[in-house]
Amino acid sequence: MKRLFEPFYIKHLKIKNRICVPPMVCYNWVKEDGCVVHKNIEHYRAIARGGAGLIIQEATCVDPEGKLSKDQLGIWEDRQIDGLKEIVGAVHEEGCPIFLQIHHAGVNGSGEYLLCPSDYEMDKDGEKRIGHEMTKEQIHKVQDQFVKAAVRAYEAGYDGVELHGCHRYMMCEFFNSRVNKRTDEYGRHPEKFALEILERIKKEVPENFVVGIRLGAFEPALADGIRHAKILEKHGINFLDISYGFSGEDKPEAPKDFPYKDVIHAAGEIKKHVSVPVFAVNSITDARMAEDILERTGVDMVDIGRGVLVNYNWAIDAREGRNTGRCLHCKECQWRIDAEKCAGRVLLNRKRNTGE
Repeated sequence: MKRLFEPFYIKHLKIKNRICVPPMVCYNWVKEDGCVVHKNIEHYRAIARGGAGLIIQEATCVDPEGKLSKDQLGIWEDRQIDGLKEIVGAVHEEGCPIFLQIHHAGVNGSGEYLLCPSDYEMDKDGEKRIGHEMTKEQIHKVQDQFVKAAVRAYEAGYDGVELHGCHRYMMCEFFNSRVNKRTDEYGRHPEKFALEILERIKKEVPENFVVGIRLGAFEPALADGIRHAKILEKHGINFLDISYGFSGEDKPEAPKDFPYKDVIHAAGEIKKHVSVPVFAVNSITDARMAEDILERTGVDMVDIGRGVLVNYNWAIDAREGRNTGRCLHCKECQWRIDAEKCAGRVLLNRKRNTGE
C-alpha cells in the first residue's frame, strides 16, 4: 500500500495519506434548526481516530429554504457556529484536517418552492418536483449565502470548504446544460454561478484556507466535466472531488475494459488536464482496489465512504493489513437506523471474533 499511505499537500495543508472520508449526510440526527448535536461530534471524532488523511463533513446547508431534508445540518446563521466548532475541535484533537461541504439543494430540495436555473420538472422517489427559474436577484442571494457560509466555516475553525457541485443539487444544475436552459450569461457560461462564489470566498478568507469543489464528471458529457475543471483551476480552485453530476441528464462513459466505475475513469481523465489534487470516488471497497486506482488513474486521493461507516478504523486496518470490512448494500440501510445493527459491521465483527 505504498501510494495509499504516502503523504501529500493540498495547498499548504499536509495530508498524511491518500484516504478521504467524503461527505455523507446522517439523517434523523438534528432538528430543523440545523444545529449540531452530540452524536455529530462523536461520529466525526470516531472517523478521525480511525486514521483517514482527510474528512469532508456532510452537506451542510447555506439556506433553510435549500435543505435536502428537514433534518440537515446548517450553516446559514451565526448561532450554528458554536456547534460546528465542537466538531472541528474533536477532529483536530485526533490529528486530522476537516473540510466542510457547503450546499444548497435547488430543485432536489425538501421545501415547497424549489429554485432551479431554469424551469424544470423531475421525479424523486416517486414524487414530482418542480423547479422555478431563478431571477438574477435570487441567484445573487444564494451566492451571498454560499460566501457567508464559507466565512462561518473559517470562523468555526475548518481547514477549508468544499462547494457541493454534484448530485442534482443547485450548483450542479447550473453546470448541466440539459437542466440550465437560461439565455443570459448564467446560461451561456454555466460555470459562472460557481466561479463568482469561488472568487468572492477567496477574497473573504485568508490565503491558507482551502476551497475545493465536488464536481460532476459528466455534465452532461465528460468533455464538459474536463472543461469545467480547467476553468475552475484557472480561477483558483484548490482541489476537485469528482463524482456524478445531474444523474438522468448525463452521459457517463468509460472504456469497456476499465475495471472500475465510469466516474473513477473520469476522475483520471480530468487529472490529465489539471495540476490541482483530484479525488476519485464510488464503490472503492478495499485497500488493494484503492491502491490500484491511485496507480492506474493518477488521481491524488480516494474517497472511502460506506466502508468507513461500516468500520471507523478502515484506514488503520488497511495500513496494518487487516480486513477492513465492506458495505453489504442492504435494501434499507441499517446503519442509518442503528449503526450497531449494520450488516457489514456485524459480519466484520463475527469474522474477527472467529478468526476468519
